[in-house]
Amino acid sequence: MAACKGKAFLQLRDEAIIRLYYNTGARLSEVGNLTLDDIDLVTDSVHYHGKGSRDRRVRFGPKTARAVSRDLRARAKRKGAELPDLRLADRGGRRLAPNGIKIMIKRRGLSAGVKGVHAHRWRHNLAHEWKRAGGDSGDLMLLMGWVSENMPRHYGAGAAAERAQETHQRMGIGENV
Repeated sequence: MAACKGKAFLQLRDEAIIRLYYNTGARLSEVGNLTLDDIDLVTDSVHYHGKGSRDRRVRFGPKTARAVSRDLRARAKRKGAELPDLRLADRGGRRLAPNGIKIMIKRRGLSAGVKGVHAHRWRHNLAHEWKRAGGDSGDLMLLMGWVSENMPRHYGAGAAAERAQETHQRMGIGENV
């Protein structure tokens, strides 16, 4: 997030995009295809048009709401503000397509000294943190827009051993002998 600090349009836009990814577990195309009507700052939620024409509404936290609100205020002053697309490119008053977001995320990651940053990484992180906090797999499926019960296992698999070790430590089995 430090790579996005500042009050310039690009910094505000990029922080809002990254926070939406991490806070909601969205797919690249879901954030990339958002319109102004998809954001609801009254309920702090976003309406995603997901894979397989499945729509869902996902709530986001106060830091994300603040970032999105600041981004929207900056966006309103830009060329192209009349466009229905939520994300605007830096120049020319055009929408920022998902591929542009992909490039921006990689660039922001590199400037922060983090390799391998991509939108889907935050989707995996959300699933891991959800499971780590003891969240229900069925609720995670609804949040992420999954229909297959294999998906929570697949997305959580990379960090499953870490969670198992944490649970083992927390339970303290054998320590009271």
